Amino acid sequence: MAAFVSHFDDNASGGISMDLPVDGHLAKTADVQQIDMMSSMREHVTRYVFVEGRQRAQKALGLYANIDILRPYFHVEPKELKDRLVNSLLPKFSSASKPVLIGELYGPLMLVFTLIALLLYGMKSSGHVVKEGTLMGTAFGICFGYWFGASSFIYLLAYICNAGVSFIQTLSLLGYSLFGHCIVLFLSTVLHSDETHFVFYLLWVVFGGLSALKMMSMLMARTPGPSQRFLLHSSIAIVHMLFLLFLHFAYHQAVEALDNI
Repeated sequence: MAAFVSHFDDNASGGISMDLPVDGHLAKTADVQQIDMMSSMREHVTRYVFVEGRQRAQKALGLYANIDILRPYFHVEPKELKDRLVNSLLPKFSSASKPVLIGELYGPLMLVFTLIALLLYGMKSSGHVVKEGTLMGTAFGICFGYWFGASSFIYLLAYICNAGVSFIQTLSLLGYSLFGHCIVLFLSTVLHSDETHFVFYLLWVVFGGLSALKMMSMLMARTPGPSQRFLLHSSIAIVHMLFLLFLHFAYHQAVEALDNI
């Protein structure tokens, strides 16, 4: 009986000792799984960095390509720019041949910025005290809004009247016509008298009228019939001349209203 008990204890102790190698095998398996997980994460991170870098490089190349597309519209020599500014006040009516319409936007864009600067200068010289951000934002909104809005309106009329003008050419034509507006605003600010607006009206008729006639002469030979010409030319003259009146009178009231806020 004692020998049987002793043999059972030996088997029991042997059974307990057999569990130890199983626990060591599980620990080694967990270490292998952790190593595999770290390797997989490293591969995913490397792949993500590579894909993200490639996408950013493609975006950079796409941006350069877009800038390269816009470059012809802003490439102009200084002598050509000076001649175009002078010619914007020299109308030449000819129904025999179609005048060449340019699609350059550098000069018009600089004229829009010049017009904004003249508006700010006129408000400063008149004694209005307005926050810089409000005044600047209003001037930007009015000038760029007129440039794009009036160009869209004229382009639509030209399309209806079958004048054969592109939107870029319309932007360029209307933009260069702002040269007369800049001259009128600058001279009227320098020579302005509080008692009368005679100087402004004289400049308005001369320079504003010349720039309006220039636009009309550029589109005259391109418009087929007399009724279409009357519609297109009268619309251009009204919009162009009224905007100059707005800049001289209504813009002052707009700034005064902002000053009271």
